[in-house]
Amino acid sequence: MHAAHDVIECILSGIMSVKGKKVLHMDRNPYYGAESASITPLEDLYKRFNLPGNPPESMGKGRDWNVDLVPKFLMANGQLVRMLLITQVTRYLDFKVIEGSYVYKGGKIFKVPSTETEALSSSLMGIFEKRRFRNFLIFVANFDENDPKTLEGIDPHKTSMRSIFQKFKLGQDVIDFTGHSLALYRTDDYLDLPCNEAINRIKLYSESLARYGKSPYLYPLYGLGELPQGFARLSAIYGGTYMLNKPIEEIIVENGKVVGVKSEGEIARCKQLICDPSYFKDRTKKIGQVIRVICVLSHPIQNTGDINSCQIIIPQNQVSRKHDIYVCMISFAHNVAAQGKYIAIASTTVETDNPEKEIKPALDLLEPIDQKFVSISDLLVPTDSGTDSQIFLSRSYDATTHFETTCDDIKNIYQRMTGTEFDFTEMERKQQDIFGDAAE
Repeated sequence: MHAAHDVIECILSGIMSVKGKKVLHMDRNPYYGAESASITPLEDLYKRFNLPGNPPESMGKGRDWNVDLVPKFLMANGQLVRMLLITQVTRYLDFKVIEGSYVYKGGKIFKVPSTETEALSSSLMGIFEKRRFRNFLIFVANFDENDPKTLEGIDPHKTSMRSIFQKFKLGQDVIDFTGHSLALYRTDDYLDLPCNEAINRIKLYSESLARYGKSPYLYPLYGLGELPQGFARLSAIYGGTYMLNKPIEEIIVENGKVVGVKSEGEIARCKQLICDPSYFKDRTKKIGQVIRVICVLSHPIQNTGDINSCQIIIPQNQVSRKHDIYVCMISFAHNVAAQGKYIAIASTTVETDNPEKEIKPALDLLEPIDQKFVSISDLLVPTDSGTDSQIFLSRSYDATTHFETTCDDIKNIYQRMTGTEFDFTEMERKQQDIFGDAAE
């Protein structure tokens, strides 16, 4: 079994190694992480984006930089953290808590109120709305679909989320930040679906927040490139083999089934193949594009109280769009930038033929910007399940700034490969909290 070396593929190979499969990893790149790599030194980022010359001296040492190409945070109680705990990859990683979560309203940013106390002091809402929102949060916290007493007469599988918001008489602005900054939906389609999923998402946010207090998000020191390396080590412990810088010349298919991969004239045989969609244009379809703009700043983002890391969500209604715009900021405090420097990455799903104009509301929040790196990537999804060919493709990374959708993809591939659902409890070993100093 072979895989191109993305975070998704690395996690799967780690899980498969633990389950006793023999895993070989090949990557055409000289670094870990493929599309989701962290690029170091800074000179390499300039080359990658075809910028002339070298970074200015004001940017500090090139080696001090580790810049994620696809920015994402981990939810403290989310699926990826559970996968890290189950596989004990946490031994190789150090995390820091992201210091704040913000939402955009009327051209300004506000801290996301996610506890009953914060709701009452938030300037996002008027005094009566605060009380209603607090009642809504109490309802969500007590919500248990198996206990009718907590449901207040609603049917979690039939009542829509729109009806729940109406029940608590919540206005459009509150619905915007609840759906997009707490439940982390990218569009408003969820409003007319049964409410149980949205309520459970808000619970996940609140429980993740309760774990460390500042925000529900964690981020690894030295960047996301540490994640695939952690899973690479895990795989190696269980006998997995790694080959970086190996050009993939041909994927060999016989009678419709994958049998091997050819690299530098040699064939490595396999029964199953996992890879990212860029290796198989003929087995994927494009469903859209994502624009990402990496911005180097010499200052924290305004109106955040000068914190070293944060997430900002711009709900689509606020900027007359169909998709949200995301900003995530990290800094020298995470060993990913030179002293006194910040990296803010804005991303959204492309809707027009002028993507840079679409992302302007986010860039306006970041001014002045020292240097921008703009990329537009196709969103590719596999056109078949892979069960016949035994070639299993992941989806491209979406515009979200958390790993929950990525984990859904991992579980989906696992199910296609093994024919069984990914079961956390089955894989859960002795769980202790190994995040150690994350909260400090």
